[in-house]
Amino acid sequence: MILQQMSWEEVETYLATRDDAVLPVGSTEQHGPIGLIGTDALCATAVAEGASARAGAIMLPPVSYTPAPFNMGFPGTISVSEASFTALVSDIIAALATHGFRRLYVVNAHGANLAPLKALAGEAPLSMRIRSWWDYEATNARRQSLYGEWEGMHATPSEIAITMARHRRIERAHMPAPEPLDAAFRAAHAGDRHGPPDEHRAQFPCGRVGSWSELARPDHGETLLDLAIGEAAQDMLDFAGIGAETQDQNPAT
Repeated sequence: MILQQMSWEEVETYLATRDDAVLPVGSTEQHGPIGLIGTDALCATAVAEGASARAGAIMLPPVSYTPAPFNMGFPGTISVSEASFTALVSDIIAALATHGFRRLYVVNAHGANLAPLKALAGEAPLSMRIRSWWDYEATNARRQSLYGEWEGMHATPSEIAITMARHRRIERAHMPAPEPLDAAFRAAHAGDRHGPPDEHRAQFPCGRVGSWSELARPDHGETLLDLAIGEAAQDMLDFAGIGAETQDQNPAT
Protein backbone atom coordinates (compact mmCIF):
# COMPACT_ATOMS: atom_id res chain seq x y z
CA MET A 1 0.00 0.00 0.00
CA ILE A 2 2.97 2.32 -0.62
CA LEU A 3 2.08 4.56 -3.57
CA GLN A 4 5.56 4.43 -5.08
CA GLN A 5 5.35 0.64 -5.21
CA MET A 6 1.87 0.48 -6.76
CA SER A 7 0.61 0.61 -10.35
CA TRP A 8 -2.06 3.05 -11.48
CA GLU A 9 -4.52 0.17 -11.89
CA GLU A 10 -3.99 -0.86 -8.28
CA VAL A 11 -4.68 2.71 -7.17
CA GLU A 12 -7.82 2.77 -9.30
CA THR A 13 -9.00 -0.46 -7.67
CA TYR A 14 -8.32 1.02 -4.24
CA LEU A 15 -10.35 4.13 -5.08
CA ALA A 16 -13.35 1.96 -5.91
CA THR A 17 -13.74 1.24 -2.18
CA ARG A 18 -11.58 3.78 -0.31
CA ASP A 19 -10.94 7.52 -0.61
CA ASP A 20 -8.23 8.11 2.02
CA ALA A 21 -4.45 8.48 1.80
CA VAL A 22 -1.67 8.97 4.34
CA LEU A 23 1.06 11.61 4.02
CA PRO A 24 4.15 11.58 6.28
CA VAL A 25 5.68 15.05 6.75
CA GLY A 26 9.02 15.69 8.47
CA SER A 27 12.03 17.96 7.94
CA THR A 28 15.71 17.98 6.98
CA GLU A 29 17.52 19.66 9.87
CA GLN A 30 20.12 19.12 12.56
CA HIS A 31 19.11 17.06 15.57
CA GLY A 32 22.07 17.54 17.88
CA PRO A 33 25.38 15.65 17.99
CA ILE A 34 23.84 12.15 17.97
CA GLY A 35 20.69 12.84 15.98
CA LEU A 36 20.31 12.17 12.26
CA ILE A 37 19.61 15.09 9.93
CA GLY A 38 16.52 13.28 8.64
CA THR A 39 15.15 12.39 12.08
CA ASP A 40 11.73 14.00 11.60
CA ALA A 41 11.14 12.56 8.14
CA LEU A 42 12.38 9.14 9.27
CA CYS A 43 10.08 9.11 12.31
CA ALA A 44 7.03 10.28 10.36
CA THR A 45 7.65 7.69 7.66
CA ALA A 46 8.18 4.83 10.13
CA VAL A 47 4.90 5.57 11.92
CA ALA A 48 2.96 6.24 8.71
CA GLU A 49 4.22 3.13 6.94
CA GLY A 50 3.44 0.81 9.84
CA ALA A 51 0.05 2.36 10.55
CA SER A 52 -1.10 2.62 6.93
CA ALA A 53 -0.23 -1.06 6.43
CA ARG A 54 -2.43 -2.02 9.39
CA ALA A 55 -5.24 0.30 8.30
CA GLY A 56 -5.06 -0.77 4.64
CA ALA A 57 -4.49 2.82 3.50
CA ILE A 58 -2.24 4.10 0.73
CA MET A 59 0.88 5.88 1.99
CA LEU A 60 2.23 8.72 -0.15
CA PRO A 61 5.93 9.60 -0.54
CA PRO A 62 7.10 11.61 2.48
CA VAL A 63 7.56 15.38 2.37
CA SER A 64 11.02 16.02 3.83
CA TYR A 65 11.84 19.61 2.79
CA THR A 66 9.98 21.92 5.16
CA PRO A 67 10.52 25.20 7.07
CA ALA A 68 13.41 25.10 9.57
CA PRO A 69 15.08 28.54 9.26
CA PHE A 70 16.17 28.63 12.92
CA ASN A 71 18.48 25.64 12.33
CA MET A 72 20.28 27.05 9.28
CA GLY A 73 23.25 27.85 11.52
CA PHE A 74 23.98 24.10 11.61
CA PRO A 75 25.49 22.40 8.52
CA GLY A 76 23.19 19.93 6.79
CA THR A 77 19.92 21.70 7.54
CA ILE A 78 17.88 22.39 4.40
CA SER A 79 15.08 24.82 5.09
CA VAL A 80 12.45 25.89 2.56
CA SER A 81 10.17 28.87 2.91
CA GLU A 82 6.73 28.42 4.40
CA ALA A 83 5.32 29.60 1.06
CA SER A 84 7.20 26.88 -0.84
CA PHE A 85 6.11 24.20 1.63
CA THR A 86 2.51 25.37 1.49
CA ALA A 87 2.54 25.42 -2.32
CA LEU A 88 3.97 21.90 -2.52
CA VAL A 89 1.46 20.36 -0.12
CA SER A 90 -1.34 22.31 -1.80
CA ASP A 91 -0.37 20.81 -5.17
CA ILE A 92 -0.25 17.32 -3.65
CA ILE A 93 -3.74 17.84 -2.25
CA ALA A 94 -5.05 19.10 -5.61
CA ALA A 95 -3.65 16.06 -7.41
CA LEU A 96 -5.21 13.68 -4.88
CA ALA A 97 -8.58 15.40 -5.19
CA THR A 98 -8.43 15.15 -8.98
CA HIS A 99 -8.05 11.38 -8.74
CA GLY A 100 -10.94 10.97 -6.31
CA PHE A 101 -9.25 10.99 -2.92
CA ARG A 102 -11.46 12.76 -0.42
CA ARG A 103 -9.49 12.35 2.84
CA LEU A 104 -5.85 13.00 3.70
CA TYR A 105 -4.35 11.82 6.97
CA VAL A 106 -1.09 13.62 7.78
CA VAL A 107 1.48 12.04 10.10
CA ASN A 108 3.63 15.00 11.18
CA ALA A 109 7.01 15.03 12.94
CA HIS A 110 8.09 18.70 12.86
CA GLY A 111 6.60 21.52 14.90
CA ALA A 112 7.10 24.23 12.28
CA ASN A 113 4.87 22.29 9.87
CA LEU A 114 1.77 22.55 12.00
CA ALA A 115 0.66 26.14 11.36
CA PRO A 116 0.86 25.94 7.53
CA LEU A 117 -0.73 22.48 7.51
CA LYS A 118 -3.63 23.65 9.64
CA ALA A 119 -4.09 26.67 7.39
CA LEU A 120 -4.22 24.36 4.36
CA ALA A 121 -6.75 22.12 6.06
CA GLY A 122 -9.16 25.02 6.32
CA GLU A 123 -9.14 25.55 2.54
CA ALA A 124 -8.42 22.09 1.10
CA PRO A 125 -10.82 20.43 -1.39
CA LEU A 126 -10.72 17.30 0.77
CA SER A 127 -10.93 16.48 4.47
CA MET A 128 -7.64 16.54 6.40
CA ARG A 129 -6.65 15.14 9.76
CA ILE A 130 -3.23 16.21 11.10
CA ARG A 131 -1.53 14.23 13.86
CA SER A 132 1.99 14.60 15.22
CA TRP A 133 3.26 11.12 16.10
CA TRP A 134 4.14 12.13 19.66
CA ASP A 135 0.63 13.35 20.46
CA TYR A 136 -1.15 9.98 20.55
CA GLU A 137 -2.24 9.40 24.13
CA ALA A 138 -0.38 6.19 25.01
CA THR A 139 2.67 7.18 22.99
CA ASN A 140 2.91 10.55 24.73
CA ALA A 141 2.46 8.93 28.14
CA ARG A 142 5.30 6.51 27.44
CA ARG A 143 7.75 9.15 26.25
CA GLN A 144 6.97 11.25 29.30
CA SER A 145 7.47 8.26 31.59
CA LEU A 146 10.80 7.49 29.91
CA TYR A 147 12.25 11.00 29.81
CA GLY A 148 10.06 13.45 31.73
CA GLU A 149 11.33 17.03 31.50
CA TRP A 150 14.42 15.80 29.61
CA GLU A 151 12.28 15.16 26.54
CA GLY A 152 12.76 18.89 25.93
CA MET A 153 11.80 20.51 22.62
CA HIS A 154 14.34 19.56 19.93
CA ALA A 155 16.60 16.57 19.35
CA THR A 156 14.34 14.77 21.80
CA PRO A 157 15.39 11.38 23.14
CA SER A 158 12.11 9.85 21.95
CA GLU A 159 12.65 10.69 18.28
CA ILE A 160 16.33 9.76 18.42
CA ALA A 161 15.39 6.44 20.04
CA ILE A 162 13.19 5.71 17.00
CA THR A 163 15.99 6.42 14.53
CA MET A 164 18.35 4.28 16.63
CA ALA A 165 15.88 1.41 16.41
CA ARG A 166 15.29 1.74 12.66
CA HIS A 167 18.49 3.23 11.24
CA ARG A 168 21.73 3.89 13.12
CA ARG A 169 23.20 4.94 16.43
CA ILE A 170 25.88 7.63 16.53
CA GLU A 171 28.48 7.04 19.24
CA ARG A 172 30.34 9.96 20.79
CA ALA A 173 31.80 11.05 24.10
CA HIS A 174 29.26 11.49 26.86
CA MET A 175 27.56 14.87 26.95
CA PRO A 176 26.05 16.30 30.14
CA ALA A 177 22.41 17.18 30.43
CA PRO A 178 21.46 20.44 28.68
CA GLU A 179 20.04 23.43 30.48
CA PRO A 180 16.42 22.67 31.42
CA LEU A 181 13.68 24.79 29.86
CA ASP A 182 11.20 26.74 31.94
CA ALA A 183 7.49 26.91 31.20
CA ALA A 184 7.72 30.43 29.77
CA PHE A 185 10.33 29.39 27.20
CA ARG A 186 8.30 26.33 26.18
CA ALA A 187 5.19 28.44 25.67
CA ALA A 188 7.01 31.15 23.72
CA HIS A 189 8.77 28.68 21.41
CA ALA A 190 6.03 26.09 20.86
CA GLY A 191 5.68 25.15 17.21
CA ASP A 192 9.38 25.87 16.62
CA ARG A 193 9.01 29.61 17.04
CA HIS A 194 12.75 30.12 17.47
CA GLY A 195 14.84 33.14 16.58
CA PRO A 196 17.33 33.84 13.78
CA PRO A 197 19.78 31.00 13.05
CA ASP A 198 22.86 32.73 14.47
CA GLU A 199 21.07 33.56 17.72
CA HIS A 200 19.58 30.08 17.92
CA ARG A 201 22.97 28.38 17.56
CA ALA A 202 24.56 30.78 20.05
CA GLN A 203 21.89 29.90 22.60
CA PHE A 204 21.97 26.15 21.86
CA PRO A 205 25.47 25.50 20.45
CA CYS A 206 25.14 21.69 20.42
CA GLY A 207 21.72 21.78 18.72
CA ARG A 208 19.75 20.27 21.61
CA VAL A 209 16.92 22.45 22.94
CA GLY A 210 16.38 21.24 26.50
CA SER A 211 16.52 17.62 25.30
CA TRP A 212 18.90 15.10 26.84
CA SER A 213 19.26 13.08 23.65
CA GLU A 214 21.73 10.66 25.23
CA LEU A 215 18.91 9.08 27.26
CA ALA A 216 17.64 7.48 24.04
CA ARG A 217 17.88 3.70 23.61
CA PRO A 218 16.95 1.52 20.63
CA ASP A 219 14.55 -0.55 22.75
CA HIS A 220 12.80 2.67 23.75
CA GLY A 221 12.39 3.43 20.06
CA GLU A 222 10.83 0.04 19.34
CA THR A 223 8.34 0.51 22.17
CA LEU A 224 7.43 4.03 21.08
CA LEU A 225 7.02 2.91 17.47
CA ASP A 226 4.76 0.02 18.43
CA LEU A 227 2.53 2.35 20.41
CA ALA A 228 2.44 5.13 17.81
CA ILE A 229 1.77 2.73 14.94
CA GLY A 230 -1.09 1.06 16.80
CA GLU A 231 -2.72 4.34 17.82
CA ALA A 232 -2.23 5.91 14.40
CA ALA A 233 -3.72 2.89 12.61
CA GLN A 234 -6.86 3.04 14.73
CA ASP A 235 -7.14 6.79 14.17
CA MET A 236 -6.72 6.30 10.41
CA LEU A 237 -9.56 3.77 10.37
CA ASP A 238 -11.75 6.16 12.34
CA PHE A 239 -10.91 8.99 9.92
CA ALA A 240 -11.74 6.75 6.95
CA GLY A 241 -15.04 5.72 8.56
CA ILE A 242 -13.99 2.07 8.67
CA GLY A 243 -14.66 -0.14 11.68
CA ALA A 244 -12.79 -3.35 12.44
CA GLU A 245 -15.54 -5.55 10.97
CA THR A 246 -15.77 -3.45 7.80
CA GLN A 247 -12.01 -3.55 7.38
CA ASP A 248 -11.98 -7.36 7.55
CA GLN A 249 -14.62 -7.53 4.80
CA ASN A 250 -13.09 -4.87 2.56
CA PRO A 251 -11.18 -6.43 -0.38
CA ALA A 252 -8.99 -3.33 -0.68
CA THR A 253 -7.53 -3.91 2.79
